[in-house]
Amino acid sequence: MDYEKYELGTVSLLSGESLDSAFLIYKTYGNLNKSKDNVVVLPTFYTGSHQRNEGFFGIGRAIDPEKHFVVSINMFGNGFSSSPSNTPAPQDGPRFPHISLWDNIACQYKLLTEHLRIDRIALVTGWSMAGCQAYQWAAQYPDFVDAILPFCASAKTSTHNYVFLEGVRAALCADQNWNKGDYDSPPVNGLKAFARVYAGWAFSQTFYRDSLFQEIGYETMEDLLIDWENDHVENWDANNLLAKLATWQASDISVGPLYNGDFEMALKSIQAKTILMPCTQDLYFPPEDNAIEASHILNAELRPFDSPFGHCAANPGNDSGFEAALERAIGDLLEI
Repeated sequence: MDYEKYELGTVSLLSGESLDSAFLIYKTYGNLNKSKDNVVVLPTFYTGSHQRNEGFFGIGRAIDPEKHFVVSINMFGNGFSSSPSNTPAPQDGPRFPHISLWDNIACQYKLLTEHLRIDRIALVTGWSMAGCQAYQWAAQYPDFVDAILPFCASAKTSTHNYVFLEGVRAALCADQNWNKGDYDSPPVNGLKAFARVYAGWAFSQTFYRDSLFQEIGYETMEDLLIDWENDHVENWDANNLLAKLATWQASDISVGPLYNGDFEMALKSIQAKTILMPCTQDLYFPPEDNAIEASHILNAELRPFDSPFGHCAANPGNDSGFEAALERAIGDLLEI
C-alpha cells in the first residue's frame, strides 16, 4: 500500500447532510523542515489520484521532494478517499451524499492541522478540479496559504462548463443498465459514451484539425476514442464519476458561511500570492474567466498559455512548452 489513510469519523457537510465513517487517502513525499514552511499541497483532479499527481513534481524540479514536503490528497469521490464505491450502506452508490469543494477543503485542513501538525502551506497547486481546490483553499483559509497556482481551472464553474457536464452525465445515464445508479453490472455502454463525449472537449478544435493525437501515440482519432473508452470502463465507477461531477458543477468559492454567495468578496479575500495559468484553447476553463478573477484578487498575475492541446495541455507529457511555463511559475511562487 503506497498511501496513508486518515479517518475523519462523521463529517457534517455544507448541504446539511452527514458523511459517516469518512476518510481521506493521501500520500506524502519528502520531509517537513524545522520551520514548517516547505509544505506543498496537491489536491487531485477529476480523473486523478495521488499516483497521477506524481507527474507534477520530482527531484530537481520546481516542486522537489528533497526540498519540499509534498502532500497529495485524494478528493472525495475518486475511489480512494470516501466515495460511492467504497462507502457502506446506507450511503453507498447513488445514496452517497453531495460533497462540495468546501467539504473537501475543510477535511483536508483537518488532515493537515490536526494529523500532520502543519501550520501553513507554502503552495497549493493543481490541474482542473485540483486547481479549483487551490482557489477554495485560499478563500476558505486565507491566513493559512502563502501561494496558489491553479492551472486550467476556475474559482467558479461557469454556466457553459455546467452544461457540458450535463451532456456527459446524460450520456452515461442513458445506458439501459444504469438503473438510477443501482446497477447490477457496470453501465459499460454509458461509460464508453461518457468517454467519447468527454474527449471532444478535452482537446481543442486545432488538436483534431491538425491530427495532433499522432504526437501522443495515436495513429487515428478512433484509436484515441477507444483508449478513452477503455480507460473509463476499466478504471472508473459510474457513481464515483457522477459524485465528483456534481462537486464540479457546484464549484464556487463564495458558497458557504464566509461569503454567502458573494463571489467578488470571496476573490478579494484571497491573500495568497497567486498565479493563474489558463490554456487559451481550453474549452472548460477559458482565460476570460481567469482574467475576471485576477482583477479581483489582490496579488494575482495572469499567465495564459496558448496550446492546441486545450485542457489536456496540462497532462504531463502532452505539451513540453506548457510544462516549462508551469515549472517557471511554480518556481516564481516558491522563490527558487
